Amino acid sequence: MNGAVAFGILLNLIWGANTAMAQQPSPPVRDPHSPGYVKATELPDGTIPTPDQYGNFIIGPTHDAAPEMTVQPNVPQGEIFRFIMESKDSKIFPGIIRDRNTFGKPDSTNPAKLIVTTSHPGTYTRHVSVYVPKQYVPGTPAPFIVGADGPNDPALFTVLDNLIAAGKVPPMIAISIQSGGGDAQGSERGLEYDTMNGLYAEYVEKEVLPLVESTANVKLTKDPDGRATTGGSSGGSCAFIMAWYHPDLYHRVLTYSGTYVNQQWPYNPETPGGAWEFAKSIIPKSRVKPLRIWMETGDKDLLNPNAMRDDMHDWALANENMAKALANKKYKYQFIFARNAGHVDGKVRRQTLPEALEWLWKDYKPKK
Repeated sequence: MNGAVAFGILLNLIWGANTAMAQQPSPPVRDPHSPGYVKATELPDGTIPTPDQYGNFIIGPTHDAAPEMTVQPNVPQGEIFRFIMESKDSKIFPGIIRDRNTFGKPDSTNPAKLIVTTSHPGTYTRHVSVYVPKQYVPGTPAPFIVGADGPNDPALFTVLDNLIAAGKVPPMIAISIQSGGGDAQGSERGLEYDTMNGLYAEYVEKEVLPLVESTANVKLTKDPDGRATTGGSSGGSCAFIMAWYHPDLYHRVLTYSGTYVNQQWPYNPETPGGAWEFAKSIIPKSRVKPLRIWMETGDKDLLNPNAMRDDMHDWALANENMAKALANKKYKYQFIFARNAGHVDGKVRRQTLPEALEWLWKDYKPKK
């Protein structure tokens, strides 16, 4: 089995976990012109917005892959370095696990609170892959992008080869980090990705990045404007959470089907709706942060894939609400609503990832 196939299988397992766990019927097809959704520019089928545009756009239903998704002849290919991290070596995430075939039950007095009794300490092994472009000059501080749900992302690495060679993005390091395993409440992945604080960003900073530098023999920039995060599903909300709680570390965010819903566990009364609170109260009530954000959702994205009935588990609506909140605060963002697209839709990603990365880095100017 080659790396690309293995990675595709891994993503299907991870990103499909919420749907499988839910045993719910397929989500309805959402209309991007529904009341309460953001006003958006509908583009001709087969086209996407340009890297110079901001705001809300509707694309599809056809999603042909961008040419940058394919290995191009005469384009220098970066080198991939790999290493493994063990839970026993982590001071921040020593490991938890939720028993197989268990989930949790909503609190009878609070439907937004999930009671999980089958989560307990456990171990994990985490794989990390590091992409270093041929254009990297050893010893110089490099911009970089941190990706959730690794350990490998050949699509991202191929796109970076092509975009860097074309001068559309700066030569950057890409760091693909595997989660600690499981999914949603009570799992290590859920704890890392869905918790509303800066702990995962601190984990990456203190425990992952030093190993990246030593293993790949690179120097990573300390400039937050030269640091980006990316991910899909809970990995997407994780990417936003990293930058929101640590704008001193990250300024750029790229997400597909971000889990901006109520999936935080353990329950925190300060953010009772988990990541749903971003659009509901946190962004509207906070000062504008120096963030640049690219987001996507699909018309068939997830809807209420678990036992909770708290009206905070519609992924399409959650992303629409995020776009409205960002627009109201005048953030620099580009939001894609994709027709004929499911949760972290592979075809949409292959169509949009090159433009998304170019948009994300459009205004980057390295500090001297």
